[in-house]
Amino acid sequence: MGGVQVDRTPAFVSSTLGGVQVGAILLVGQATTGTRGVATAANRARTVAGAPAGVHAIVAADQEGGLVQHLKGPGFEPIPSASEQAQLTPSQLRTRAEAWGEDLRAASVDLDLAPVADVVPASVGTANMPIGALHRGYGSDPSSVGQHVAAFVSGMGQAGVATAVKHFPGLGKVRGNTDFSAGVVDRVTTRDDPDLAPFGAGIEAGAGFLMVSLATYSKIDPDNRAVFSEPVIDGMVRKDLGFDGVVLSDDLGAAAEVEAVPPAQRALRFLRAGGDVIVTVEASILPAMTQAVIAAAKSSRSFRSAIDQHVLRVLTAKRAMGLLTCP
Repeated sequence: MGGVQVDRTPAFVSSTLGGVQVGAILLVGQATTGTRGVATAANRARTVAGAPAGVHAIVAADQEGGLVQHLKGPGFEPIPSASEQAQLTPSQLRTRAEAWGEDLRAASVDLDLAPVADVVPASVGTANMPIGALHRGYGSDPSSVGQHVAAFVSGMGQAGVATAVKHFPGLGKVRGNTDFSAGVVDRVTTRDDPDLAPFGAGIEAGAGFLMVSLATYSKIDPDNRAVFSEPVIDGMVRKDLGFDGVVLSDDLGAAAEVEAVPPAQRALRFLRAGGDVIVTVEASILPAMTQAVIAAAKSSRSFRSAIDQHVLRVLTAKRAMGLLTCP
């Protein structure tokens, strides 16, 4: 999933996406052109993405609310932060989320990289830089967080917008933000942690996508970041949660946490751990990632077979989203 600035020129979009066939596009930056302007940008990006005939690219956006609402302007209702959404009843939130989803559908957006399912303990609060300090979480009680996560997913689904719960297995107990800091480690979360429950609630409510974090979880897999961890993706996501939907990486493009890892290795390690779709807000590294994956698939039958499974999951999701028009 390559990031494309929504306000860039058609020539820029073509040069960014035209040489690499991507199956999904992430609209990044701050758009104030409203639903019509975003729809124009989204459809232009789809056209030049180079997808096979009958298979349409997913267009995604980060539209959580509060400080993380990238699409604004006429037609987009302002979305309150998750901490404000938490003051609504689940029923109220479901209704509101459906309206926000209708705005996204009008803008030709298929997938919202939300909601945040991370539980931030009250003892940590705003010292938690990625979630608590930015008011991106639904609270400190996993039961209440799970109800609100499920309501958001359900409301978006009613509007025909897919959702991606994030950031598994949770960023609520860390201090640093992996976007801006390297060496972010969670030394508390365990494989059977009660704070994992909101992710399951989101999946039960119909979320077809799940995003894995870039942090390292020392009590789960001390040797690998979650996004590169087989125990996390294959073990916890696939086996413990029973999730057979699409696993997304958190940003493998510009995040400080992975800056020291060559782009090709970022892609290969994520896919080998069991992930399906690589997310990068920095589209310029897509060729290096793509070439590495193609080369590995040519040289390894087992890797090629794994890639087939990743592709099948994505195509299954696209069929559910109405993005397949194959006979």
